[in-house]
Amino acid sequence: MIGQALTADEAPAERLHPLALLSGIGRAIRNVVGGIAAGGFLAAQGRLGIALMIFAVIAVVTLGGLFLTWRRFSFRVGSDAIRIDSGILHRNQRTIPFDRVADVSIEQGPVQRVFGIARVTLETGGSGAGSEEGVLDGIALDRAEALREHVRTMRLGVHAAEAPVAAEVTAEAKSPPLFAMDLRRVLTLGLFNFSLALFAGLFGISQTVGDALGIDPFKRKFWTPILEESGLGDWLLAHRIGLAISGLAVLVLAGIATGLVRTTLREFGFRLDRTGNGFRRRRGLLTKTDVSLPKRRIQAGMIVTGPIRDRFGWRAFKVLSLAGEAGGGGEGGEKRRDDHVLAPLATDAEIAPIASTIGLAMPDEATRWQPVSRAYITSFLAALGPILLLAAVVGAAVPALTSAEREAMLIAPILTSVGFVLLGALRWFEWRHTAYALEAGRLLIRTGWWSRRTLLLPLRNVQSVTLNESSLSRRFGIASLTVDVAGGTSGGQIVPALPRDRASLLRLELLSAQP
Repeated sequence: MIGQALTADEAPAERLHPLALLSGIGRAIRNVVGGIAAGGFLAAQGRLGIALMIFAVIAVVTLGGLFLTWRRFSFRVGSDAIRIDSGILHRNQRTIPFDRVADVSIEQGPVQRVFGIARVTLETGGSGAGSEEGVLDGIALDRAEALREHVRTMRLGVHAAEAPVAAEVTAEAKSPPLFAMDLRRVLTLGLFNFSLALFAGLFGISQTVGDALGIDPFKRKFWTPILEESGLGDWLLAHRIGLAISGLAVLVLAGIATGLVRTTLREFGFRLDRTGNGFRRRRGLLTKTDVSLPKRRIQAGMIVTGPIRDRFGWRAFKVLSLAGEAGGGGEGGEKRRDDHVLAPLATDAEIAPIASTIGLAMPDEATRWQPVSRAYITSFLAALGPILLLAAVVGAAVPALTSAEREAMLIAPILTSVGFVLLGALRWFEWRHTAYALEAGRLLIRTGWWSRRTLLLPLRNVQSVTLNESSLSRRFGIASLTVDVAGGTSGGQIVPALPRDRASLLRLELLSAQP
């Protein structure tokens, strides 16, 4: 067991908790949803006997497969590694040394919290973002916590497990958090997490199936029963502009409500603590997660904000580590995966001590930002112009059958011109907020306007630097630099649209600064 000087092969085998079978039922049902639908169709057609036979086969195969998977799964915890054996017919034996583990997370869903079990995930630098190296999906919570502390202790190179870990846990419990969010802060974050993608999705639903379901806020029949008692109802129903404004208001409110609910479920009780070798982050309302992240795995920091957040002085602070990458997208900087968010909504004063813990300093007024070339705008417009022009010409060349279609063809060049101007304006905003700085052993890269990201990258963590050119960029005399760090998965951090000579010089400076 934990604390004994046994290798992973010598340690006794342990199994998942029997209640872990419950958490696998939902996944198993999703895998056979086609068969269930077929059985339901046959039952509706009066072929009840065949339908019951199909349901019985599905139940036997699903439950039997779950039991065999659970029965054939075991793990062994040694003094320096964990071994996981799995597979029914094709057996897999995976050994993970503890000194290679980057993250250890404990997650409990609502059902798991009721039964006192948890899911433990171990990630290594080789697993990549979103790839789990080792998963124990359903062990007792106290066993999960003991395993995490054992891994943390072994990563520190201490083999007398109990005393140092107990002292660290006691100190962590007594000390104030490095960063925490109360309910008011969580709800504020939810307001900022309104998603344009979600808005577009709601609009698409309202225009496709909304009319059939009676939930299209752009139709009169949606508002008639609601406003028939109101004095505004007559005006609203009589004017298209009123319907349009009301429909947009409904979608915006739905998007805001969704952002509040989603954020509250994920970030409720957010707490970040400093541990002996890194950070410990806990959060979640229904599904609670408890993640540890060692400092030695962190490669860079990233400050994420947007035009609205920035006006109120709010930022998010994330880190890039050997187990993956945290990035941003959307106004709030969300991405598919954000396991390494250390402060979802914080001020500069709150982020500074977190950054200093991992040896990073915040940019300040003394930072000498170097802007990128204006060709960042002109090269974009040069590539965009022919595409829009071709679309306008093709649209005008299509024979119009009705007067309305002919009118639409006539305004196509106008719409193309407006689109060209709007996209050019957006590119100009992007250019104003794109710059870099090389100072004090670190590279700072600032990009984006709607999703504003500032990368804090120590030069010692730079793995490679690539100078990129295309036939178009060569015509404008510019090049971009791609800076790679260990664990990055998005193709590296890019400094765009630098004059060719400056890009070459910066590349040499970055490479010469590496240890």
